[in-house]
Order: sequence, then C-alpha cells, then structure tokens
Amino acid sequence: MKNFYNMATRNNNLGTETAFTVLAKANKLASEGKNIINLGIGQPDFQTPEHIVEAGIKALKDGHHGYTQSIGMPILREAVSDDINRRHNVKISPDNIIIVPGGKVIIFFSAMLMGEKNKEILYPNPGFPIYESAINYSGAKAIPYELSENKGFSFSADDILKKITQNTTLIIINSPANPTGGVVPKFELEKLAKGLEKFPNIVLMSDEIYDQFCFGDNKFTSMLEFSEIRDRLIILNGWSKTYAMTGWRLGYGIFPKKLYEVAEKLAVNIHSCVNACAQYAAIEALNGPQDCVEEMNQTFKKRAILMFSKLNEVKGFNCQKPNGAFYCFPNIRGTNKSSIEIQNLLLDKIGVATVAGTSFGKFGEGFIRLSCANSDDAIEEAISRIKSIF
Repeated sequence: MKNFYNMATRNNNLGTETAFTVLAKANKLASEGKNIINLGIGQPDFQTPEHIVEAGIKALKDGHHGYTQSIGMPILREAVSDDINRRHNVKISPDNIIIVPGGKVIIFFSAMLMGEKNKEILYPNPGFPIYESAINYSGAKAIPYELSENKGFSFSADDILKKITQNTTLIIINSPANPTGGVVPKFELEKLAKGLEKFPNIVLMSDEIYDQFCFGDNKFTSMLEFSEIRDRLIILNGWSKTYAMTGWRLGYGIFPKKLYEVAEKLAVNIHSCVNACAQYAAIEALNGPQDCVEEMNQTFKKRAILMFSKLNEVKGFNCQKPNGAFYCFPNIRGTNKSSIEIQNLLLDKIGVATVAGTSFGKFGEGFIRLSCANSDDAIEEAISRIKSIF
C-alpha cells in the first residue's frame, strides 16, 4: 500500500472480508445481465420478522430520535440478561453488557483491550477474517490454531493450550463457526476452560453469534456455562443472524468487570451509542415470539443437508455435513485447482458466487465456502451448474 500523506503504517495491517468483494463482483455481473446465484454472502435470506420491524417503526413515530447511553438502553441490556438466563440458565448482570453497532465491534474492542506490540493473540484458522485483521491492527502477533477437517472443523483444546506463551493475552474461539459450520463439542470446551486455570491472566473471547443455528450431533454450549473463567470471559453475540437483522447493525458484548470500564470508554470514543429505534426493535426481538428463530433454524438445517449431499455428487468435491451456522465448507482438492481458482471459475464461468477458503486464513486452502442462505431451488441449480464443469 502506498503511504499517502504520511498515513500511519498500522493501516497496512488491516485485512478485509472477501465475501463483500465477491458480492460486489456478483452484483456487477448481475447488473450486466448475467444470471448469478449468490452463495457467497453470509446473511439470512429472510426478511426481519414483521413484529420486530413494527417495533422499530413505532419507536421512530414515538420520537425516539436522540442519543442513548453509550452502553445501550437499560431496558435492552435487561432484556439481553433475561434472554441469557432463559436460554443458558446463567445470570449475567445488565451492568456487564454493552450494546454495539454489530458484532465486529466486539472483535475490535477485544483486540484493542488485549493486543499490543510483543503480545500474542490466538485465533481460529480457517476463521472469520476480521479476527486476524483486528489482531494485526492492534499491534499484537496473530497466532493461528487450526480447525481441521478430520476433527469436524472443531478445535483441539490441547492444541490451543500448547500454543500459549508468556506473551499470550487473548484467545478467540467461535462455535458454531464461520466459515466451516463446525461446532465444538462440550468436552473440548470443558478441557479448554480447565486448562486456562493455569493461565489466570489470559482473556477468552467467545464469538457465539450463530448460537441459535445449531442442528448437528454436537449441541451448542456457551462458554458462559463455565463459571471458573467468567471473570475473564468476553462474549460476542447479537441479532444479525438470529433475527435476520444484518442491516440493523446490532450486537452486544458481555465483559468482565475488570474490562468493562475501558470497553465503555471505547464505545464513547468510537460510536457514541447505537441508534435508538434499532434498540427498541432489538427489545421486541428478544421479548416477542420466537417461532421465527425456530423456523429459520429448521430451514437452514434442511438446506445444509441438501447442499452437503449435492456437493458430494460433484467430482473432486468432498463435503462434511455442517453442524451449525449456515455454511458448507467442501474440500475441493480433488479438482487439482486452488481455492481462489475455484472461486473465480465458478463465478466467471457459471455465475455461482462462492468464497475461497483462503479468504479465511492459510489453513483454508483446498476449500471453498458456500452459504445455505438461499432457496432450495437456487442451491440445486447452483450445484447442478458446478457439476456441469467437473
């Protein structure tokens, strides 16, 4: 990158999210008249449920147009606390919760709180690319741990614990996982929590944004269930996936008291607050009927089964059944092409948008990510097109 105007060199450390690059290219091709099936972007293809939309509209009509607390409205933080207690039987004080404009904010807050020069932060690979980007921007060294195909794209707690050094300050985990659809079994999470007892100064950030889209053999377990590490645990969650509210930009973080005050200062400095009407919509999402969540979960489960079974009919592809989120992550080494070659071939030749596995880290080579967030017909047509060229 050219250094215009003596720009700070740390900006060279920022990465990006290739899914949005693929989306832009796919949209451009579609505008030129090409028939595109988008299996690249990771957002639900459902509309935000009507009762949630109406709550946001009502808030605007009722005059909720001003600033709110930087940490989020008390009534929303209380609703989050009640939701956690209802789903996980864990009591979290609203005073440990910060409402933010999207889950990525919590990733950056965590990296800024714990990362600096000569520090190390562990993160999953292949994993959400913003983890590595935020770590690098903080000045810390990004240390990947592998989510391997032969473990169902789970992590090994022993592998993570072996990578800890005297410079390690933060460990990031994500289950259910983007891009793999893997879900970490409870025994590995227990082993990790137990192992961290030897490292009392290391903070754990658990990205649980897909927690309600879990439909495989491994059931979802929140790290909140392990009370022994709760005093150094950051939780990332939100509304984007669960309630199809990606464009509303709503997320939350749960911070231990020792980090909360500084996280609040980051909120004041960076975004002031989350817009008021979105917060009222978020209250309705948590307190209103939840059948919409179950409907989406069942739909994504059905599509995931359809997609993984059809992908295994493609010559050179080998796909594991995902256990959560809404992605398939097939091994494409049998095609004798790289991940980026497959990504470009599928979009340019047959109009199917996917994302190369290397967009999610070096251990993603040999894989591509396909999103199940499209109709059954679109999925079948896309994979039919893929089969036609292999």
